[in-house]
Amino acid sequence: MHAADCSLRRSGSAWDVDRQWIAQQFPVLLPLAVRWVARQERKILRRGVPLDELELRDARAVGVVHPERVRLSPAKVVPWPGGSALLSAARAAGFITGATCGLTLGYGIYIRENCWRDRGLIAHELVHTAQYERLGGIEPFLRQYLGECLTVGYLNAPLEQEAVTVAQRLNIQSTPDITVAS
Repeated sequence: MHAADCSLRRSGSAWDVDRQWIAQQFPVLLPLAVRWVARQERKILRRGVPLDELELRDARAVGVVHPERVRLSPAKVVPWPGGSALLSAARAAGFITGATCGLTLGYGIYIRENCWRDRGLIAHELVHTAQYERLGGIEPFLRQYLGECLTVGYLNAPLEQEAVTVAQRLNIQSTPDITVAS
């Protein structure tokens, strides 16, 4: 899971308080996030569509070991966990935004309908799929990714930087005004 505009939209002490609260709650929030991501991934894998030939090539190029497992699911709005401490933490961390175009949940990727089949966005999200594989699945990925966002912020998080850099190496441009989020 990753999201656009994470911590950088928040400034000063409000973000510091939110980050401290989230850090204190992280041992409780992580298992909730893992369960939510696993449920969403299963839903996408059942209902989503496989990558097309170009996307399969891009997936291999960015390091996805099993690109045939990846499914894309269109969404009017990229979903977020509802009615829980996890939702509160996501709001506090700035993960929830209407501008989010993509969200990677293991082998499942939500793509906002008006960003559907945007090659640059999908390449970025596929890097996150490769990271899930490399790190050993949902829990290890979320532990590292969310921990990085909490300590250095979304845009400076090493896993996010890797996704940006690797996707850019494919020389693909996303549609202007698309906010990437996984």
